[in-house]
Amino acid sequence: MNNTTKLSSMIWSAADEVLRGLFKPSEYGRVILPFVVMRRLDCVLEPKKDEVIKLYNKFKKLSDPTPVILSQIGLTFYNSSKFDLLRIKKDPTNVLLNFENYVQGYSANVLDIIENFSINPLVKKLHRNNRLFLLIEKFSEFDLHPKKIDNHQMGTVYEELLRRFSEMSNEESGDHFTPRDVVKLLVSFVFGGDMTDLQGEGKIRSVFDPCCGTGGMLTIGKEWVLENINLNLKIDLYGQELNDVTYSICKSDLLMMDENPNNIQGPTSSISGDCYLGRKFDYMITNPPFGVSWKSEEEFVKEEAKDPNGRFFVGTPRTSDGSLLFLQHLIHKMDLNGTRIGIVFNGSPLFTGDAGSGESEIRKWVIENDWLDCIVSLPDRMFFNTGITTYIWILTNKKSLDRRGKVQLINGTSFWTAMKKNLGAKGKYITEEQTQQLFEIYQKNEESEYCKIFPNDFFGYTKVVIEQPLMEDGKIKTDRKGNPKPDTSKRDYERIPLSESIEEYYNQEVKPFLLDSWMDRSKDKIGYEINFNKYFQKFTPLRSLKEISSELKSLDEELKKLSLEIYIE
Repeated sequence: MNNTTKLSSMIWSAADEVLRGLFKPSEYGRVILPFVVMRRLDCVLEPKKDEVIKLYNKFKKLSDPTPVILSQIGLTFYNSSKFDLLRIKKDPTNVLLNFENYVQGYSANVLDIIENFSINPLVKKLHRNNRLFLLIEKFSEFDLHPKKIDNHQMGTVYEELLRRFSEMSNEESGDHFTPRDVVKLLVSFVFGGDMTDLQGEGKIRSVFDPCCGTGGMLTIGKEWVLENINLNLKIDLYGQELNDVTYSICKSDLLMMDENPNNIQGPTSSISGDCYLGRKFDYMITNPPFGVSWKSEEEFVKEEAKDPNGRFFVGTPRTSDGSLLFLQHLIHKMDLNGTRIGIVFNGSPLFTGDAGSGESEIRKWVIENDWLDCIVSLPDRMFFNTGITTYIWILTNKKSLDRRGKVQLINGTSFWTAMKKNLGAKGKYITEEQTQQLFEIYQKNEESEYCKIFPNDFFGYTKVVIEQPLMEDGKIKTDRKGNPKPDTSKRDYERIPLSESIEEYYNQEVKPFLLDSWMDRSKDKIGYEINFNKYFQKFTPLRSLKEISSELKSLDEELKKLSLEIYIE
């Protein structure tokens, strides 16, 4: 058991001793997570606690003493109360009063975080049942200072705890966070594919995640760039999150990383409540929820879809799955100077929807604008809440010359290592070496066993209506002029690749078998789909009759031998 798993288990066990019988295990998260955040904040403030109190008393008459206090202590937040969790437990008789004083003592940026946890009714319930003091006593024993457990490790602890809560409440744990091996693969493609631009002095780049969860994708992305490309690059992180708990966790962690927590907006939906209207970003990375309905936002989306300058004007997917709405949202925020996007999808956005459907129109729009750079298929069982195969899409509006007009597909399904112990549905992970191997395939940009490259129009087709006359008493039904009745014809369809002549295809592949048929070209529709698995299928030759006959004969002889042994016994 590694340190982070051990710590998350200790936190869970400590809380369970206090909360059992008062809360359902599925409700633990609402209590545990805010106390973890507060204890971590306490650990950071502890060495400067007395100094903060003196400074606050000195400058509290100012309209806003915050800037002066923060400049003196060198932190991005403070707490002016004389209490923290450690000090509250020294006065058991006034625990609720002192706790409320403690919470109200936080600077405005932290108070927003605490309030979004909505802990007031939970704290009062704990106090009524004489559990508040016990819980504070338990949590004050944990050392969560960033020097003891860094943000990367703390993120893993949050993920472990969130996974436990999600499993117990049957929630989608993948809605809250993405496994770190998947994030590292995604960011290596997004940022690694832009190394030249990221190098040099005095550069500032923005990174945005519209479903940022606990912020892991943003912080890992920044960490990867600083470690692998340019230590001196200034990276500004931006995010938006719908879930109030994960929104609060994300903001609190950014506070302790000396990032700007005001760049994390929420808790609101990026689709119907875009907090970054008109903003453009250099890089965008996200893992939107798989197959989640957007029915509650349908009225808003349909209204915006009427606007030629809106995000959804080109088309909207079916309301049962909003994944492609997030892709449209990100494309709308691409900077004209060049943006790279990395987004995690399940298989649905590749092929769902026939020609003319919203999904097909979105794919058509993306591919015909030459934004789709690469798709990587991941192994199954990579996520905590689902075992399905997933895909990373890489998009950009600044393709290099050798990539223009083409899409690279990489089959990464065999690049995995078995986990020693499953975490939910996650039984596989991608090692750093395997991540590097996949990135090298991407960089090389050459066809191989794992890589296919196709021109953009390869994925497009024309859906052509084929009409056949209906027969009556062995004769074609006709109108008064002797022409076949179109309203009584038998209708079928052909999907003809964009790279082929429709007339030639019809004359060679349809007409010889349907002599009386004709095409109704007025009903032509252009569609796009990506049959990813089909392109990597390997032909397995059928076994010869001789081989099959020999095996049957061998099995027959073995059965006779077994029958004889049974008879003798």
